[in-house]
Formats: sequence, C-alpha cells, structure tokens
Amino acid sequence: MSPARPIDGTGIARQIRGEVASRAAGLAAAGHLPALAVILVGSDPASQIYVKHKVKACEEAGIRSLLETCAENLSESDLLARIAALNADPSVHGILVQMPLPKHISAARVIEAISPLKDVDGYSVESAGRLVAGLPGFRPCTPWGCMKLIESTGIDLRGKHAVVIGRSNTVGKPMALMLLTADATVTVCHSRTPDLAAHTRSADVVVVAVGRTHTLTGAMVKPGAVVIDVGMNRNAAGKLCGDVDFASVAEVAGWVTPVPGGVGPMTIAMLLSNTVDSAQRSRARAEAG
Repeated sequence: MSPARPIDGTGIARQIRGEVASRAAGLAAAGHLPALAVILVGSDPASQIYVKHKVKACEEAGIRSLLETCAENLSESDLLARIAALNADPSVHGILVQMPLPKHISAARVIEAISPLKDVDGYSVESAGRLVAGLPGFRPCTPWGCMKLIESTGIDLRGKHAVVIGRSNTVGKPMALMLLTADATVTVCHSRTPDLAAHTRSADVVVVAVGRTHTLTGAMVKPGAVVIDVGMNRNAAGKLCGDVDFASVAEVAGWVTPVPGGVGPMTIAMLLSNTVDSAQRSRARAEAG
C-alpha cells in the first residue's frame, strides 16, 4: 500500500483566510469593520506566541485586533469588569481570553462572562448547547478546523465509523458532536478505555486529542483511514510532534495530518471565520433595528 497523503492544513487554512479577508473587506466597506479583542493575562511564553500569531492573522485578514496585556496579578473581578466593557462595545464582535489563566482566576467564570454573541472561541455553555441541539452558533475552532480537514479528503462521513480519542470540552466532546451531525457513527475513547486499538482498527476516521506522544501507531490504524492529529507536544529531542506516531501511521493510513502544518493553522483560520460571522450577525441586528 502506498504511503498516506499528508493533509495540508497550512494550505487549506490559507484558502479559508483568503475567503475571510474578502468577507471582512465587504463588511468594512459597509461600515462594519470586524473586530476581535484578545486579552492576555500574565507572561506565559507559549501564550504570548499564540496571541502574537492571532493578532498577526487578524491584521492580514483585515480584522481589527485589540490586544490587551495584563499583569499576572490581575484580579478576577478586574478581568470580569473588562470583559463586561467589551461586551457592551458594539464595535467589538469577538472576545478571546487566552488560556491558561493564572490559578487565582476561574476559567469557567471568565468564559461564561463573555457574551454568547461574542463567544468566537465557542467555549461557553450556550455555544455548547447550540451545538448539541444542532442550532446555528459559534463552533469551537479546533474541532471545526478538523472537520474542514476531513472534508478536504473527499470522504463521505455518512455511515462511516469515526473514533475520537479524548473527551475534553474544547476538542473531544465537540468533535464527536460535529461528526455525529455529519452522520458518522462515533466512538469516544479516553484514558479509561480498555484495548484502544480494538476501536481504532475499525475506524474510517480517527481524531487524536490527548496531548501524549505515540498514542496512535500504525498497528492501530485501519488501512486507508483518515487520521487527524490534534496533539502538540515536544519529544525527548525537543522537536515539535503530535499524538500520532507519524512515520508508522503514514505507512497504513490513507490520509494523515502532519505536526506542525496540520490542525494548528486551521484553529486560527476558524477563529477568524467566527469573528467575521459575528460581525455579519451584528450588522444584521443593527439593520433590523
């Protein structure tokens, strides 16, 4: 069997960002410039890099970015007050608070403080409920990006067996729901699942999101399967790698995402798309009076 074809997340994200830029330009011309507020609390190096990439992506797409950097000792009440002010600002269409937050601040309270109309990360209880109910709303950016990558392979998910490894609120659970919405038959596996390979060997699609290297190896994959690697780890040599043993999986799978260059670029692309969607909805509400 020929080696798996890599899924070019960088190229697909570039295409989506071009479409987003076109939509943003149209809104700006009509006097509704899309705007994303990003709040960074503390000086975590990884968070600083992520925020830098998000701000740059906004600029390239014609989206106004408002970056607020706050000291590590910022109180929770002060952060909530700042979010309330952004909620009330009609010129701001999306609010993103970079995670993780310092230990003295409740991430759950912060997420729920963001207006559902501006929850472009798709993390709130309302956004999750709308996903469960099949209603329009903001979709979490990483699993939504994964769906776009799966779509790019041309696979028809209807009736296919999809396995999601991981059950987080940000990736695993919404990923499973999106696959169900696409009419796949979905199995969710996690740290308590016995004989993980028994599930993955029968899967047409495997999405791995656990944050542990070599979670999925070639011996665990059905020939021709689509494998999406959400992991972002460092190996013993300090090299960036995912949750999938890429070399062995690529010998068996039909399609596989590389790390880097797979899911990562898609997360930011879908964040930009959510922000422009929010601006379009804001414009519609304004025109409806």
